[in-house]
Amino acid sequence: MRKTQDTLQIYWQLVRIIVPVTIVTEVMSRTGLIEAASPALAPVMGFFGLPPELGLAWLTGMLVGIWGAIPMIFTLVPAASMSVADITVFSALLLFAHALPIEQKIIQKAGPGLAITTLIRVAGGILYAMMLHQLFAATGWLSETLNPAWIPVAASADWLGFLAGLIEALFFMLVILIALAWGLEILKLSGLMALLMKILAPSLRLAGIEGEAGQFTSVGLFLGISYGGGLLIREAQSGEISPRQIFISCVFMGFAHSIIEDTLIVMALGADVLGVLAGRIVFAIAATALIACLVRSIPDKDFFGWYFREQTARQR
Repeated sequence: MRKTQDTLQIYWQLVRIIVPVTIVTEVMSRTGLIEAASPALAPVMGFFGLPPELGLAWLTGMLVGIWGAIPMIFTLVPAASMSVADITVFSALLLFAHALPIEQKIIQKAGPGLAITTLIRVAGGILYAMMLHQLFAATGWLSETLNPAWIPVAASADWLGFLAGLIEALFFMLVILIALAWGLEILKLSGLMALLMKILAPSLRLAGIEGEAGQFTSVGLFLGISYGGGLLIREAQSGEISPRQIFISCVFMGFAHSIIEDTLIVMALGADVLGVLAGRIVFAIAATALIACLVRSIPDKDFFGWYFREQTARQR
């Protein structure tokens, strides 16, 4: 019963983040504010060898989410004019940085500062996409014309349909969070969690993630930031995981999360699995390990002072 109460408290915190931010971004989308801001990103697409028109889809993805961006891709640029390399590079941008207003607020609730983790996440996506582009350009790999298995069509929903979809999503989130909380407890008691963490531990240790933080990072890796970050919020408030480990876990989840659902979506668009899954995970481990080394030399009181101040203010 206590486990369910704790989960409901976390769920309420997530709802207070998700509902207002989702409504604001939907208003921005429907009133044309996102479209008006997108020309600023058009020149940036050249760094990735992509058509400038995709700047609008990238900005939409960063603000609204993957499902807001993917129906726009082939509307803005015909599939026949793109290569497999192009959709793989663009998918990498989307996978690293999407739904930032919602997901980064959840990360902030767990402790880490909003600005620094958002900057790291977006910069990581840009760096990885540029690396992929340079690799593809130098080798000619994946230069064949794109032939997607699925061309999504944008759904036109009125505000009533939008609100109904939001309520449905929140309901399923509650069910999944409760199932996760009890599922993790059962896995711990049965010993399966120890076995799973034994398998994942070497990779997570390479990234600088250790102990209890690994469990919740794994949830984020497979299911997404809303779930992994939601569970981290509870642990952060309990004080059982160090601020440094929470920060490193959140950085890793920013680079690699929801690797099952999101990867399958972009693969259906024609993206290459090595670029959007294997390479992404390797980059996430290496980049997080580098960041972990950098912050390890900085005393807690200097680098993580913001964390303790925020926790103290929250408790008041």
